Amino acid sequence: MDFGNPQELHHVLATVWFLIIGLFMVFYVVLDGFDLGVGVLSLFVGERRRKVMMASLGSIWDANETWLVVIGGTLFGAFPLAYGTVLHGLYIPIILMLLGFMLRGVSFEFHELSERKAFWGAMFGLGSLLATIAQGFALGGLLNGVKVVNGVYVGSVWEWLSPFSVIVVLGVVAGYAMLGSTYLIIKTKDDIQAGCYQRGQLLAWIMLAVGAVVTVWTPLQFPQIFARWLTTPNIYFFAVLPALALLSFVMLLRALKRQAEVAPFVWTMLIFLFSFAGLAATWYPYIVPGSVTIDQAASDSSTLVFMLIGIGMLIPVMITYNVYQYIVFRGKIDPDAEHAY
Repeated sequence: MDFGNPQELHHVLATVWFLIIGLFMVFYVVLDGFDLGVGVLSLFVGERRRKVMMASLGSIWDANETWLVVIGGTLFGAFPLAYGTVLHGLYIPIILMLLGFMLRGVSFEFHELSERKAFWGAMFGLGSLLATIAQGFALGGLLNGVKVVNGVYVGSVWEWLSPFSVIVVLGVVAGYAMLGSTYLIIKTKDDIQAGCYQRGQLLAWIMLAVGAVVTVWTPLQFPQIFARWLTTPNIYFFAVLPALALLSFVMLLRALKRQAEVAPFVWTMLIFLFSFAGLAATWYPYIVPGSVTIDQAASDSSTLVFMLIGIGMLIPVMITYNVYQYIVFRGKIDPDAEHAY
């Protein structure tokens, strides 16, 4: 590749940023995914279990959301056209997501000191569910196609709402709840942990069903994806990621049946990783599926290099901080503790 060619250099830098933002997305989905999943699960338990669930998040929930801020900032700087068109087409689900975050944040702080713990506990769960559903509609709307003509969004305000996006919502809710269940397996014990093992098996099958529907629906809806997946030699490469995701699903069921503690979370995380890698490989070089490529959406090369230097130094710091945080607050939650968080 000729890096002296400005167009080729710009394409390489755009690809690097496409991968970096994809990495940030994986971090966010896994970390805030189990966070939101625990909140969703808290809607279906009593106050004693809800207290333990919320206590397991007390020292990490706000830091997990930091990755979403990083994604927004880097997307705005590296791919401003994608940032503008995507936000324009997904205003409603994004606003609902932010409202969900505000509701869960306020209710989390009020729950500990308020005498109306049941009310604020329910608000925490509803805020988590609202944010999760909104993210599902945003993802479904994006995958279903954001209508862009000459860099301008031309779709309706309800373009994100479709049967396909409803299916994606079901998958996101089940996936986050699965992450939440496997996280609680690590952080809890006795009856709470046993309930997570049982719930996890049902959620795993829902995840598999939704993943199968999306996998079949996508190539049928987009002929270019059908041709890309099913032509040789592409079919051999694209078959690897679904196969790895399916293997991870089998290992997840096995770990749940054996009542392992850490393995279910690891296998669930790998399912998300392989699924996101499959989506990225399917749509590359598009950053707005079917409408805007990374080359069209990317900032100029000097901006991408400047951001690469600055963010490049920040990435190891953020990862190190997250790892240190989880090491410090590792261990089981005591359900009988007076002040859980």
